Amino acid sequence: MIVDTLENLEKYAGLNPLFAQAVEFLKSHDLNALEVGKTELQGKNLVVNVAQTNPKTKEQAKLETHNEFIDIQIPLSGIEIMGYTPATSCTPADAAYNAEKDITFFEGLAETYVTVKPGMFAIFFPQDGHAPGVTPEGVKKVIVKVKA
Repeated sequence: MIVDTLENLEKYAGLNPLFAQAVEFLKSHDLNALEVGKTELQGKNLVVNVAQTNPKTKEQAKLETHNEFIDIQIPLSGIEIMGYTPATSCTPADAAYNAEKDITFFEGLAETYVTVKPGMFAIFFPQDGHAPGVTPEGVKKVIVKVKA
């Protein structure tokens, strides 16, 4: 997991072959002006999803992992708390891996919580269990799905 400010996002462009294109899109668009919905930048391998989340407590935010994709999550309209637990420490839930949605859910609360404010981002790799979306009001956010 990486948490940093958007002004440093370009420093991470070398971590994945698709990150440079993601960074270029994020730097060249007014993120706050983007409409809710999905934009494919490179087919299903690189997708920008603008979402409006509902209010959620730590107890409601389920830990999740993705096998095929890396998430770059950017809150736009407010502060978002994001939980983190290494995937190897996550307790499996009753539901198995959903290949169509590339998601596995886990039981319990995250070990650590990080505050991510507008102007910041978090990157979650397949080995990172994460519980995003903890916020009393909900937030508009950008989630970039990058093929791992």
